[in-house]
Amino acid sequence: MRHKRVGRKLGVTTKHRKAMFRNMVTDLFRFDRIKTTDMKAKELRRIAEKLITLAKEGSLHKRRQAAAYIRDNDVLKKLFDVIAAKFKERPGGYTRIIKLGFRKGDNTPVSIIELVEEDYKPAKKKKAKSAPKKQPKASDTAAQEKPKARSSKKESAEELGLIEEGKAPADKTSAEPGAKQEEIAEELKATEAPEAEQEIKAAGSEEGGESSTEPVQEPAGAEKKDE
Repeated sequence: MRHKRVGRKLGVTTKHRKAMFRNMVTDLFRFDRIKTTDMKAKELRRIAEKLITLAKEGSLHKRRQAAAYIRDNDVLKKLFDVIAAKFKERPGGYTRIIKLGFRKGDNTPVSIIELVEEDYKPAKKKKAKSAPKKQPKASDTAAQEKPKARSSKKESAEELGLIEEGKAPADKTSAEPGAKQEEIAEELKATEAPEAEQEIKAAGSEEGGESSTEPVQEPAGAEKKDE
């Protein structure tokens, strides 16, 4: 298990490996691309991107840290003035590896490592989807389309010709005075008739009760005839 064992040894000593990558990263920043084996390109990418991150900060301390690895002053100046300004807005991914196939002889995979030239365009944030509008139900639309129910009194009044169709009936105050008096008289008769009948019935019941209690008096002429 290779836990916490970062980097590739590449079959060489530590001093040889450090000197090799120092020269390779210097050539990468000078020519913007180099051709090498696949394993060396993957390891070189880690070193190159760390140096570009130091150059983006641009402080004197970071320049001295980069100068400890890159010994060429012209390349160091290009790194801080040109390359760092080019990748100022890019958050990472400054290099690209393009695989070319296999080398003749030892059949080693070969690739090109280069600096990215395209301008960085941040991805647009997706807008939150709005809730879909609720479509009205068929029952609701049918209820809205149905005509309003008309009262039976209004229909009968329209048939008799008392009011015109589509108009509300006139108020009682707007009616003619003669017709108004007749309607009031009819209403009084209708209310007085049952009250009078009830009084007559009550009087008859009272008379019948009194006659049943009192003795019947025979006329005087009838007694004389018997004698």
